[in-house]
Amino acid sequence: MRYDTGGDLLVAVLRELGIDTVFGIVSVHNLPLVEAVDRELRFVPVRHEASAVNAADAYGRARGTLGCALTSTGTGAGNAAGSLIEALASGTSVLHITGQVESEFLGSGRGFIHETKDQLGMLTAVSKYAATVPSADAAGRILREAARAALTAPGGPASVEWPVDLQYAAQTDAAVEFTEAAVPAPGEDELAAAGALLASAERPVIWAGGGATRARTQLADLLAATGAALLTSNSGRGAVPEDHPQVVGNFATTPAGRALLADADVLLTIGTHFRSNETSDYGLGLPAAHIQIDLDADALGRVYPAPHALHGDAAGVLERLLPYAKPAEPGWTARVTAVRDEVRATLHDNIGPQAAICDAIRAALPREAVVARDVTIPSSSWGNRLLDMYDPRDNVFPRGGGIGQGLGMGIGAALARPDAPTVVIAGDGGLAVHLGELLTLAQERPRLTLLVFNDGGYGVLRNMQDRHSDRRSGVDLATPDFELLARACGLPYLRIAAAEHAEPVISEAVASDGPTLVEVDLAALGPMKNPFTPPVKIPTA
Repeated sequence: MRYDTGGDLLVAVLRELGIDTVFGIVSVHNLPLVEAVDRELRFVPVRHEASAVNAADAYGRARGTLGCALTSTGTGAGNAAGSLIEALASGTSVLHITGQVESEFLGSGRGFIHETKDQLGMLTAVSKYAATVPSADAAGRILREAARAALTAPGGPASVEWPVDLQYAAQTDAAVEFTEAAVPAPGEDELAAAGALLASAERPVIWAGGGATRARTQLADLLAATGAALLTSNSGRGAVPEDHPQVVGNFATTPAGRALLADADVLLTIGTHFRSNETSDYGLGLPAAHIQIDLDADALGRVYPAPHALHGDAAGVLERLLPYAKPAEPGWTARVTAVRDEVRATLHDNIGPQAAICDAIRAALPREAVVARDVTIPSSSWGNRLLDMYDPRDNVFPRGGGIGQGLGMGIGAALARPDAPTVVIAGDGGLAVHLGELLTLAQERPRLTLLVFNDGGYGVLRNMQDRHSDRRSGVDLATPDFELLARACGLPYLRIAAAEHAEPVISEAVASDGPTLVEVDLAALGPMKNPFTPPVKIPTA
């Protein structure tokens, strides 16, 4: 097949992949690609390359597929690197295509505009796959190899740099036949030994991470067969809908969660990497009788000992373990449900007036709706735990922990799922990192409610300094008048300043068919009962 330009070829490949929306910034070094995408698909002109990758990342998460970002070369590709790190940390599928200088000048070091030293090396460091398009005959193969790498579990970002002269050139594209990669699976003896332990369990606990989201049916069947408790990491939320009575959720480090783990006689973990913030900096105790399933061989036994380490795809391994499942001892499942209710009630009480906002969000949203969250106190304290998720595709957040990514992610998710509302939870400090995306929001007008929790700075770090230091450093920030800012951007504005405002304001915003900026005035709303601080160790004298 022949195409007039690389842009025409890119459109054809994206259509093969089911991608109808691309996020990026136009440049002299990607112009043929942007023009073709804008003509044939939907091009969303974000205001920063990092946001392009964040939006593409969330587009893929919300659809359960692949997202695409287009950036310029040099500084543009460098701007995208931080968000590629997020996609790499979370294992989410992103096709990142960046320009490159003309092929005859590539690597010459002569200071060609937008050139940078070893751009491919930088992209390799922050991507699962990275390659340069070497010729107009190879572009189709490179693009498909990149997409395949991004989509192969565990996923991640794939970066392609494309010299601009080769983008303008006519393309020859040939069909490429890929050999399916072998899926690892544990041997029969390994599985039988793990199965025997599972069969002996009287007080079983299952911990689901991001890898479990690809085995939802099998996980639900195992819960039904065992009566086990289900703990989750943040990434595993929604693998089983969180209104299920056996889903304790992302509460492993609470006193009741720790007690449940202490009394468990068998733990089965699925696709979780035991991140520091979900294990109290690895201070959480786990049962010694531990069956661990992971597609990543390096993850097995890396953080906690796993006498039964099963290397394989979660769905296939759980399918083979299911015949060994036996019901828990009488009373265990009832205790699990009691713990589920206890941890939620305790957190609901501890967050004080913010509980009304959590309740209002869940009441206003339909069952299928995206909740995108930046790294901010409301997200870390209750958005990542108390706000029920029913589907992993609805659970969008920066797993790598970087602030400022929430709005870009929300825009990507909202455009991926235009028939459902999206809510973004952001802080004033995080929003300021990419404040320009308010203009993208105003221009594209997705069905998105942006909740900005305004406490005049970096609240998490402020709380840490207030607890451990006699002064504040770098945490108190100037904050705009959000009503004036919204008006300047052409966005509707609402404000929550008391708990009784939450339900009517959030209901109105979510019911809108376009974007709304909702400021949550935390000074007026009032504090949580206990200031939130993360589980990070600070040495004391």
